[in-house]
Amino acid sequence: MTENPKHSLNTTPESSRPSKIPKTQDHSDQEEEDKQQQESSMSKNPRIQRYLVAIEYIGTRFSGSQQQPNCRTVVGVLEEAFLKFIGQPVSIFCSSRTDAGVHALSNVCHVDVERISKRKPGEVLPPHEPSVVRRAVNHFLQKSEGDITVIDVRCVPNDFHARYKAQERTYFYRLLSGSEPLSTFEKERAWHVPEKLDLYAMQEACKVLVGHHDFSSFRAAGCQAKSPIRTLDELHVSEAPPTPFFPSITEKKQTNSSTEDSHACSRKPEIDLPIDSFSKSDDEVGSNSITDLGFGIRRRHRCYVVTARARSFLYHQVRLLLGVLKCVGTGELTTSDVTAASPMAPACGLYLGRVKYDLPQDA
Repeated sequence: MTENPKHSLNTTPESSRPSKIPKTQDHSDQEEEDKQQQESSMSKNPRIQRYLVAIEYIGTRFSGSQQQPNCRTVVGVLEEAFLKFIGQPVSIFCSSRTDAGVHALSNVCHVDVERISKRKPGEVLPPHEPSVVRRAVNHFLQKSEGDITVIDVRCVPNDFHARYKAQERTYFYRLLSGSEPLSTFEKERAWHVPEKLDLYAMQEACKVLVGHHDFSSFRAAGCQAKSPIRTLDELHVSEAPPTPFFPSITEKKQTNSSTEDSHACSRKPEIDLPIDSFSKSDDEVGSNSITDLGFGIRRRHRCYVVTARARSFLYHQVRLLLGVLKCVGTGELTTSDVTAASPMAPACGLYLGRVKYDLPQDA
């Protein structure tokens, strides 16, 4: 996929489809560099325990995940919480770097901790149990902004590196389609696209982009990767319920009609909301028929979730891919034009969903 400043390549679908690149060892240089950095970061102190820590956070008030001077970052806040917990500074290493405004359902990092007695300085104590680390660190995190939480902790060997041991990363991206103003609950949580999106066209575009390609058109100028060749294992778009979703009594009855719970009981409210009152979207309800929903009932946007999964991604690759998919969905690009450069999607809709590892059984 070579850089093209135009939105249209003016080519046929066959010629614009990126050719498959043989699966050679395109990551060999990177893997060798990763191995060297992994060895250099390995703790030589047998009294130190390395923990693998999974965290979730809302990225809105962070200037990214990596430590930066005079900026609030995920690593900075996490290191401060560990400092308050164990009484000495630590270094946090993240599996995946996220930009300012990008959220994480599960980012993973590792940290080395030597437990020193606070009552008898210099006395080394047995390592804390992972559950203790989780509770203690969360205690201090919640005293801050409360927008980051430790969701899991595990002991790992001292040579286990959160970044270089990662086998796969999954990102999600949320788009909300509709001319209605964005809900307060969705601000900085999704990309609001006023136009109607063609789901089928976006799904077809995903089929073109998935696979082993040269993604030169989908890397930002500051990308430090030696090779633009990547294997995109999954790229998929589907429609999902917008959040928060509060179904009416009628909707719940329709949903549960086939699986009625004989033990459930509830008192019927005096006023039932109209059917589909929370599921009507902009293109289903005309601008002059807002009273059909009842006064004070907001029309919902259509929500689309894009899933991108790969071993590694180029800098801004996912957001640049989303820019293309959005343009295909609005009709600005055709499926045959997906290799053309498009504006990058905003950070607010991007979520790091999962980092996959082959974890050792006995750390």
